[in-house]
Amino acid sequence: MAPHRTVGHPRRVRRGLSTGLLAAVGGAALLVLVVIPVVALVARAPWSSAGEILAQPANRRALRLSLVVSGWALLLSVGFGFPIAWLLARVAFPGRRVARALVTLPMVVPPVVGGVALLLAFGPDGLVGQWLDRWFGIQLAFTTAAAVVAATFVSLPFFVITVESALRGADRRYEDAALTLGASRGMVLTRLTLPSIRGALGAGAALSWARALGEFGATITFAGSFEGRTRTMPLAINQALKTDEPTAILLSLVLLGVSVTVLASLRDHWLGGT
Repeated sequence: MAPHRTVGHPRRVRRGLSTGLLAAVGGAALLVLVVIPVVALVARAPWSSAGEILAQPANRRALRLSLVVSGWALLLSVGFGFPIAWLLARVAFPGRRVARALVTLPMVVPPVVGGVALLLAFGPDGLVGQWLDRWFGIQLAFTTAAAVVAATFVSLPFFVITVESALRGADRRYEDAALTLGASRGMVLTRLTLPSIRGALGAGAALSWARALGEFGATITFAGSFEGRTRTMPLAINQALKTDEPTAILLSLVLLGVSVTVLASLRDHWLGGT
């Protein structure tokens, strides 16, 4: 009698090959696009003089300014982004698709284009800026406030898109039932809607903050690069690359470390560490 042989199912074999290929491609992409660049930064960092470089007042000011600007940008993105996300997700109005496209526009246009648009809108001779100067004596361009506006401009869409998607996908039957039982809309919002999308709120806030922290193009165009006033860490790194490469490398590592630390803490707090 011939020995019995177990032959794998063709579909299972093909599925195993497909998943193996995907895992190999994903691992290779992770290695080439993420791991190797980070390793290169770490390997080239001037560790022996790190303390001296970080102690320089200009570098400390750049880091502090980056945290201040990105913090304000996050607050503005959440404060203005949630009403926008609610409007796009829950209110049907003519031109909603156009409005959604306009909200996401800063994500696809080059940041320097956004900076030019902000300058033409709020600069000294801008569409709105000239009247701010004439009526209230407010000159927004090339100030710390301009850096905040630029960072908010590029980071707001990340919060809006994340939260809008969550609002559109939320089960509204619980909200309708609560309203039927006499709950106010404010109570429904704070007791049902917001808790049900807290993961999306956290993810949107984290993405928005990270984008604001790394903003460069719109900031340098609309706010300029003035030490202590608008020169955030990305601008300081760009400036250092021209004259002091070791400082640029170390500042890049600092910015990378701050980003990873804060994003990891936000993920643990809002997304349950998954």
